[in-house]
Amino acid sequence: MVDRTDSAPTEASVRRALRRAATGRALDVDEATALLGARGDAFDELLGIAAGIRDAGLREAGRPGVVTYSKKVFIPLTRLCRDRCHYCTFATVPHRLPAPFLDRDEVLAIAREGAAQGCKEALFTLGDRPEERWPAARRWLDERGYESTLDYLRACAVAVLEETGLLPHLNPGVLSWAELQRLKPVAPSMGMMLETTATRLWSEPGGPHFGSPDKEPAVRLRVLDDAGRVGVPFTTGILIGIGETHAERVDAIFAIRRAHREYGHLQEVIVQNFRAKPDTAMRGMPDAELHDLAATVAVARVLLGPRARIQAPPNLIAGEYDLLLRAGIDDWGGVSPVTPDHVNPERPWPQLDELARRTAEGGLTLRERLTVYPEYVRAGDPWIDPRVLAHVTALADPETGLAVEDARPVGRPWQEPEEVFGGRTDLHVTIDTTGRTGDRRGDFDSVYGDWAEVATKVTAGPVPAGAGDHDLRAGLRLAADDPAALLEPRHTDAALALFAADGPALDELCRIADDVRRSAVGDDVTYVVNRNINFSNVCYVGCRFCAFAQRERDADAYRLSVDEVADRAEEAWAAGATEVCLQGGIDPKMPVTGYADIVRAIKARVPEMHVHAFSPMEIVTAAAKAGVPVREWLTRLREAGLDTIPGTAAEILDDEVRWVLTKGKLPAAAWVEVVTTAHELGIRSSSTMMYGHVDHPGQWLAHFRVLAGVQDRTGGFTEFVALPFVHTNAPIYLAGIARPGPTWRENRAVHAMARLLLHGRIDNIQCSWVKLGDAGTVAMLQGGCNDLGGTLMEETISRMAGSANGSARTEEQLRAIAAAAGRPARRRTTAYGAVRP
Repeated sequence: MVDRTDSAPTEASVRRALRRAATGRALDVDEATALLGARGDAFDELLGIAAGIRDAGLREAGRPGVVTYSKKVFIPLTRLCRDRCHYCTFATVPHRLPAPFLDRDEVLAIAREGAAQGCKEALFTLGDRPEERWPAARRWLDERGYESTLDYLRACAVAVLEETGLLPHLNPGVLSWAELQRLKPVAPSMGMMLETTATRLWSEPGGPHFGSPDKEPAVRLRVLDDAGRVGVPFTTGILIGIGETHAERVDAIFAIRRAHREYGHLQEVIVQNFRAKPDTAMRGMPDAELHDLAATVAVARVLLGPRARIQAPPNLIAGEYDLLLRAGIDDWGGVSPVTPDHVNPERPWPQLDELARRTAEGGLTLRERLTVYPEYVRAGDPWIDPRVLAHVTALADPETGLAVEDARPVGRPWQEPEEVFGGRTDLHVTIDTTGRTGDRRGDFDSVYGDWAEVATKVTAGPVPAGAGDHDLRAGLRLAADDPAALLEPRHTDAALALFAADGPALDELCRIADDVRRSAVGDDVTYVVNRNINFSNVCYVGCRFCAFAQRERDADAYRLSVDEVADRAEEAWAAGATEVCLQGGIDPKMPVTGYADIVRAIKARVPEMHVHAFSPMEIVTAAAKAGVPVREWLTRLREAGLDTIPGTAAEILDDEVRWVLTKGKLPAAAWVEVVTTAHELGIRSSSTMMYGHVDHPGQWLAHFRVLAGVQDRTGGFTEFVALPFVHTNAPIYLAGIARPGPTWRENRAVHAMARLLLHGRIDNIQCSWVKLGDAGTVAMLQGGCNDLGGTLMEETISRMAGSANGSARTEEQLRAIAAAAGRPARRRTTAYGAVRP
């Protein structure tokens, strides 16, 4: 690894940065880097500024002068790891351990001892995915019926909750979005140190993280974002003195700030100093200086602001408590009266009385907190899963969110919360009369993250070169001769030119698309007689485009009971419907069995009703809550009577725009996994694309390529539905970031291109009368579409967003739309078969 050293900042650059920090001005990377080199009076001034910011934040939080800690036990579930960090003594090899993992009884013995001594946190620390490197770990898990280390961790966390009442804090390393979803119901908080954003320390031979796949900075930054998307109160931090430069250190703090601004989930930031350990590759490196640690804490405080909770581990600071307090920390982390620090076993925890005394000498008061910080305890939803909420509230002061210090943990069942039905259950009717109560939900200013940070992620996209000229003419020729070839990468410019077509060229594009439609499916305009049933609009995912989701206490919130859903299905059958389409919010109080219960209830009432239900987002989150793979969950739903699934929750299958638009919804790869698995199980689906918000044609094209790839593998898509963005009440539009839906030209181009790009793969192209209106729907039928969707009977999602086109259409009205397009209409089944007379 190349050695890189920092040059000392000039006195003038330090003074300038201090002046800006003292007056609350934002610092750039160079200014923050200069402050890390502050010495003498400048250093003392930096610490004074940082402490003032900390003190202001504590006053704002309602706990002036309070420094916190968590009383915990340390549970080293496994010391095996697939990584090879050059400074770590925690990770070891199988022959040095009595067993690859602690068994369940050992875990509970540690937790029980902690509970007896008043601990409230069970800190699970373990190596990353050891079964992928060590056969002994794989055998141990297989012998006990666990698919992975994370499966075993989940089971142990549940056992600790039920047997002891301690609150698990999970540190299993790198996690995916789906894995975070799966672990959230068993732990009120989780964590992973970012450590550094210096890629060279991972990629270059000799670097401290070389040979460690989970230490790639880009991978760890993705975990920080995914934790925010899932709504996990998350701990992260940096490790200083491992070879990073001051500028690289500051870059890591900026990265942490960016993630928190977007999602608001980083409950604490640890600034930890490297301490060399024997028997490691970095045993000869000097320890990070405490002066350097204090300067870094102070700069982190200045950059992260008064609301950040910043921690320095008290067993690594050589007794310099006052120095770190002056630097702006407000937390000492977890301290255990029972277990050693297994990561730094040579550094014992301070005694709590000593920690309190040293904190008081710094003019501050020590108070116990829980593993999850007070702000998240008081907020509750969406941060704390209902299944662990009772465990948290049993130990928390309801006023402050801090720990009740004399409370003793007691095991409590880990179970589904009691679901309360009711609310504005007539919304499907009154949305068309009295409308929604307000244009936004009550937590608009907080649930979606920092809008200014979100706005920085919006990209303009490519501008097709030669649109209207060479590429446009080539695209039109290809559309007429071999339309599906437009999906091929070599024809990207031509495809993008067609998306940008206007005037006579757009008319020609739509004419070609309609010719292709006629050749593929004939002139019949099809539709299904169905009923939409949105069984709950309670949702805390925080999708930034969604105006349907409500908090449980919002005026428009509602939940239908299983019987109420079945009643509506029975009413639909009596009115001639052959399909019910079921979708709801990601309701944290929806029981694990709730989805299958709804399907079974409908089939019991109306055995022949086709149940078209549950988006990929609903499926993946329900499977995660149940702790089972998506395939197993879908199999259970199929056995309950599920027929097909809607291919909604797709929006744009490009994570660059997806994370701007949806915040917490499943990644594109997870959407593909769910629909592919469903198809493999014989559960067909529709496919969709919502466009006209913060997207661009390059992303539309990529979306169609993803759909085509799935269809080539499975053949499971029944149709494609283009969904124009309805902007009126959409949060991302109200925040001034999204545009006001697609233009008329874009609507025509997208529907026509759907017909062409998916030719030979997906025959049925549907247009949404709910979003387009009758006249717009007629135009789409004349430009490549062959399907009107359904009668719906009720429609709440688009109407809550501000669609002005009503919630239902009769068969006669749908036939009239087809007639206006000069085409005959024909009723169909969900899967596009003929309806039995």
